[in-house]
Amino acid sequence: MNWSLLSWSAGALWLAGALVLAIAELVAPGFFLIFVAAAAAVTGFVVLAIPGLHVITQVVLFAVLGGVVITLGHDWYRRLRQATGESGLNDRTGKLIGKTVEVCDALVAGQGRVRVGDGAWTARGPDTPAGAQVRIIGAEGNVLLVEPA
Repeated sequence: MNWSLLSWSAGALWLAGALVLAIAELVAPGFFLIFVAAAAAVTGFVVLAIPGLHVITQVVLFAVLGGVVITLGHDWYRRLRQATGESGLNDRTGKLIGKTVEVCDALVAGQGRVRVGDGAWTARGPDTPAGAQVRIIGAEGNVLLVEPA
């Protein structure tokens, strides 16, 4: 059996290229090559479905599909970022705004502690007994600002 590249069909080569790009996506940082891999895979399936497609036509098809898929991916990322806001990577308190939590140490004279997940955070707000539910409305540094829920 001859395993040279010349014995492979053009569609199989496009699919192999798509596989290589998808694997590279796993190794490389970012999230871009997967879109190029998708364009190569679709091109490969088209070439398998339409044997004898000229090489120039295949390259043009790949370029057009690549542009379309990358544009769709960019739009998807933009909508995702708008829906979730900023990443919040360095703003842990920003992610907590709007959540309802339980007061674990009563808020007396405007100071106390609330339970967030498995930890307790310092909180400021109106006097509230322990066990009551409060909503996080903001943060100043690592101090949560709360109001009755």
